[in-house]
Amino acid sequence: MVMSSVVPAFFLARSVPFSAGRLIDGLFDNTFAGIHHLVFFDWAILIPYFAVLIVLSCYGLHRYEMIRGYWKHRKSLRAHPAQRFTDLPRVTVQLPIYNEQYVVERLIEETSKIDYPRHLLQIQVLDDSTDETHPFTRRLVEDYRAAGVPIEYIHRSHREGYKAGALQNGLKTATGEIIAIFDADFVPPADFLMRTVHFFADPKVGMVQTRWGYLNRHYNLLTEVQAMLLDGHFVLEHVARSGGGMFFNFNGTAGILRRSMIEDAGGWQHDTLTEDCDLSYRAQLKGWRFIYVPSIECPSELPVETYGFQVQQSRWAKGLTQVAIKLLPTILRSNLPRRVKAEALFHLTPNISYPLMIVVSALMLPVMIVRFYMGWFQMVVIDLPLIAASFWSISAFYVIAHRELFPKNWKRAFLFLPALMAAGVALTIINSRAVIEALVGYKTGFARTPKYAIGGQGKVHLENIKYRRRSGWLPYAELAVGSYFLGMVIFAIESYNFLAIPFLLLFVGGYFWAGGTTLWEEYQGKLQWQRQRELARAVDQAGA
Repeated sequence: MVMSSVVPAFFLARSVPFSAGRLIDGLFDNTFAGIHHLVFFDWAILIPYFAVLIVLSCYGLHRYEMIRGYWKHRKSLRAHPAQRFTDLPRVTVQLPIYNEQYVVERLIEETSKIDYPRHLLQIQVLDDSTDETHPFTRRLVEDYRAAGVPIEYIHRSHREGYKAGALQNGLKTATGEIIAIFDADFVPPADFLMRTVHFFADPKVGMVQTRWGYLNRHYNLLTEVQAMLLDGHFVLEHVARSGGGMFFNFNGTAGILRRSMIEDAGGWQHDTLTEDCDLSYRAQLKGWRFIYVPSIECPSELPVETYGFQVQQSRWAKGLTQVAIKLLPTILRSNLPRRVKAEALFHLTPNISYPLMIVVSALMLPVMIVRFYMGWFQMVVIDLPLIAASFWSISAFYVIAHRELFPKNWKRAFLFLPALMAAGVALTIINSRAVIEALVGYKTGFARTPKYAIGGQGKVHLENIKYRRRSGWLPYAELAVGSYFLGMVIFAIESYNFLAIPFLLLFVGGYFWAGGTTLWEEYQGKLQWQRQRELARAVDQAGA
């Protein structure tokens, strides 16, 4: 999931007062007219800057291709299977959890309501928890089992392989021919299996993915932005890839897979952080068909804290890059059509844009200085296409996705575009680190995203909740980079470069938002922890 904001060099030029003479002069490049000549240092700045912008623009143009693919194939995806089972197959529902105290009860309750013949259904709770979630969930499963629900509890005392390891371990005792998977923060609809299982009447179908919905979409600005980002993936990208016969991926949850496909593809492997995408590409390389059914929505919960959102996104960025390193050579050497190979390349490598944005950010101020004397003609010819490819593609991509889901009030998407772009900026540092770690082969553990059973717009006091992760140096780095861009805003004002200011402010706002909110959330948690310690101390003294 990539959303890269680019401040085009077009807006980093000097703004000059309007006059007919200046307008005529502006049609020519003063750099080459004798007023100012580029020297070696200027070229050393401009060449890498524009080279990076061209690469980023290629990914921007790919967004337009996804939009085109969506419009072409949006009516061709089947909402219902072409054939149905005469005798329903056995299904195993796997629920992988790890320290999910706040959402596990909701998960098990909703899963137990699934409409499917009980003698053909098996529910596995795959619990790797190390806290009180473990005994609580065990008791919960025992209660549901006593009530007649075909549910079993599998606990591992280690996290070997993380989620992939838990899923593979569950297959050892799974009785189903078909495997449905739901993460802890999802709420499976009661008719989920009956609407998806019949697609497997076609023996070539290996996986069916449904569309994610969001219980807490309107909880705060962050959840609104996350929903829009994910809508771009589920509304446009999945439809374009699936409808166009391209490879696309199982999203790790809210999907259903054929067990024989999992085994044929080599099983769940944990050498990447996105085991779902890894398995998806290995299976499709084996010839299995994947189906996307956007008409089926499976509700879920979005992270409500800034750092939780960043950790989730960085895990996806690192995992996708690891899959690219692992499988792209095989894909490119295969006999697949060139268009399938090209789409796989764009699908698996978009997160490289984050470290490239670090390069752009570092070069932006010297580029502003170098291009101070340049004329408008060159900037329109060179920069305007880059603007259309990068900045405009972001706006079109997410606004169209929002319009398709909410045709009656789609215009409200424009209100969230600045925040959406700022959120993309807020991911730059942490996702750059994730991509670089993947490129150099540095292994890290599977960092879970805390969920709190939050739905709708009701507020909860998160300082009372466990599972907060410490952000370390990250928010201070974000505030420092935000200050750097604030300095560029001041320079733009002093050099009358007013057109650049709105774009630079997106970077200022994005980095300050990320760093500031993370530190504030952690400060509130620290205060609450101190209050709880003081209260406990007072109770002890009173008891004594």
